[in-house]
Amino acid sequence: MQPSIVLINSTRNSHSNKIQVILEFLGYSVILADFDNLDKQEAVQTACAFFVENDALAEKVTTGIRGQGYSQPIVLVSDHSAEHRVVNTTLSNNINTVISWPLSYSELSSTLQTLGLNQQHSPSQRRSVELFRSLSGDSQAIQQTRQLIQQVADRDVTVLILGESGTGKEVVARNLHYHSLRRHQPFVPVNCGAIPAELLESELFGHEKGAFTGALSARQGRFELAEGGTLFLDEIGDMPLAMQVKLLRVIQERTFERVGGTRTIHSDVRIIAATHRNLEQAIQEKSFREDLYYRLNVFPIEIPALRERSEDIPVLVSDLTERLDREKNISIRFTKQAMQQLQRYSWPGNVRELANVVERMAILIPDGVVDANELPEKFSKHHINNQELTNTISSSRDYDNFSVQQIKQWPDEGINLKKQLLKLEQSLIIQALDECNGVVAQAARKLKLNRTTLVEKMRKFGLDKVTE
Repeated sequence: MQPSIVLINSTRNSHSNKIQVILEFLGYSVILADFDNLDKQEAVQTACAFFVENDALAEKVTTGIRGQGYSQPIVLVSDHSAEHRVVNTTLSNNINTVISWPLSYSELSSTLQTLGLNQQHSPSQRRSVELFRSLSGDSQAIQQTRQLIQQVADRDVTVLILGESGTGKEVVARNLHYHSLRRHQPFVPVNCGAIPAELLESELFGHEKGAFTGALSARQGRFELAEGGTLFLDEIGDMPLAMQVKLLRVIQERTFERVGGTRTIHSDVRIIAATHRNLEQAIQEKSFREDLYYRLNVFPIEIPALRERSEDIPVLVSDLTERLDREKNISIRFTKQAMQQLQRYSWPGNVRELANVVERMAILIPDGVVDANELPEKFSKHHINNQELTNTISSSRDYDNFSVQQIKQWPDEGINLKKQLLKLEQSLIIQALDECNGVVAQAARKLKLNRTTLVEKMRKFGLDKVTE
């Protein structure tokens, strides 16, 4: 069982946040506490405590901790320099060691080793793997996604998965791996945006013993763990530029070295990358390398947002409720009116948000039926009734009546042609969406546009808020 560490919050929240990230990366379970409610925490059952504060307040807190019978190690993270260690006798008797701020990964790792707390595997290695081998829904958008997966799954090429957060990019990546010739080899995911920049190189390529303070043994990186299989680089758009250069070299040469090592290691992995960012814009902003983009973008797959395939929501809800029934023995159903409310909502968090809502309602109304008025308030706020939508469309149609009519009398100041053309474009888009009941993919076909192009135009005119 992994050791737990109490991280006692202070007014320096940014300090605490960074410590929490590194501790969790090292595999420790972090319990957040605060000074006022410390006696309510199960601190005595944990392996170690960290806190960030000045000596005066630290003395008060440590005295209180020791008074509760806490004998485990206590670490103080202090703004004092290494030369200015704690001189207060009471405080020095209560704590085991002091780490200076700014915090370094190597010093923290070394301190944990000194205190006898063994380093664990990172949380992303421990998490349970859930594989959905079919993407739920019958909309044209999701059918196109399935078709793209089938076309490229067994071809050993790099795939770039694009889509908003919560759309299911890892689900697509796991489908690609499962249907590939590498299915019997490892699938290794790594979230490039969740790992601190100073740790990412070691995480990907591994390190040799003694490569840095705290590296007491050699460690394999994700490339080695994925050998023969698939390496999924999630949120590749958040990777630092320095790491982008090293990743590009591995993709090109299929070789790398561990941190602190000189031995060249050959790599046979299929890389699947994913991001919610606009990488072409990131290239313009000089935050993403253009050469790496073209190496990754061999076969792009864009996952539609949930608001663009609202007709799939009943199928998704059915799958989610069946899963709750199977795994947690909770049965729940939604009325037709509730389902309509769900379909009208914009779903900024996409399928992940939908799953959270279904599970929340299962907790609030176990083994019951959810009606529209029992859904969270945000669903009623986003509801636009049919009359309101009709009024919106009617007011838009007044621009041009969907035709270009001869102007009988030109105004003295002339007309703004660009503005009039935009009004006509907006009116036609609204009519297409109206006739397709808000289904973006169908409206795009009527307008002979790519779905993504229509989505961008809807955002420009603010129509996504009207039709969702």
